[in-house]
Amino acid sequence: MKSIVRNVHKYLSFSISLQLLLWTVSGIYFAFNKIEMVRGEQYILTQSYAVDLSQINLNIPEAENVRLSKRFNEEIIIITKDIGKEYLDIKGNSLNKLSTDEALKIVGNKTTLKPLNVEEIKMEKNGSEYRGRSLPLYKVTSKNKENEKINVYLNVFSGEILAIRSTQWRIWDLMWGFHIIDWQERDNINNFLLKIFSILALISSLTGLLLFFKVDIKK
Repeated sequence: MKSIVRNVHKYLSFSISLQLLLWTVSGIYFAFNKIEMVRGEQYILTQSYAVDLSQINLNIPEAENVRLSKRFNEEIIIITKDIGKEYLDIKGNSLNKLSTDEALKIVGNKTTLKPLNVEEIKMEKNGSEYRGRSLPLYKVTSKNKENEKINVYLNVFSGEILAIRSTQWRIWDLMWGFHIIDWQERDNINNFLLKIFSILALISSLTGLLLFFKVDIKK
């Protein structure tokens, strides 16, 4: 029995040692990097504004969610429905898409970053740093005070900041892919490999404890 347990622990531990190392390294990175800093929240300027609700007199059918925001000096209404989102001004007219110049101004006004150029993204890409966001959106390439490249992603209608991506975030994203064993999309925490390696790691731990506490290993 002790020989079987010893061999199972020995070869199983060896076979999963690389993934255990990746789990450890990624866990250390997560522990020493605040998620707020990774998401770029330190670059966003706190802003407040007043909205005159008396100007709004609209009938909005079949809305799941309605909220107000501001685009430059204009109050806007964001409506979520089954079919997607609608963006209206306070009179109920559909909003036009922001221009690239306006996108640059928004990043300059809402963040501490220096905007450089704008690219409109219309197609989804697996594993992209803007995954999970509705398209189209604007990618505003910017720089911080340390001259590091930072990408800011904006909603093309509301001008809301959807994501801020930096080198720190990209390292975090890579580590997350290692952690959940999903190196392409880095979103699937229910994948087959993660389940298998988790079970193998559990067996390795249990056999190690069994060897230490229960099995009398004689020389």
